[in-house]
Amino acid sequence: MRIDLFLKEARIIKRRTIAKEYCLRGLVLINGKEAKPSSDVKDGDIINITFGEKKFDIRVVIEVVGKKEKASYERIEP
Repeated sequence: MRIDLFLKEARIIKRRTIAKEYCLRGLVLINGKEAKPSSDVKDGDIINITFGEKKFDIRVVIEVVGKKEKASYERIEP
């Protein structure tokens, strides 16, 4: 699943275009590396997101239901 789509479906960011902008500005990291909007995320990946002065880490949880993927996350406390 693409990172911009994951951020939208997991309801971390409201719109996919905004998620794309965050990735292009370098505010989203996947496993410590800068993420492009088309970067793939897998179950168990660690994503670091910067919202202004706030930073938070999440662990990706992707469940396959039938043929669809359901995206969610677990917050990791520092």
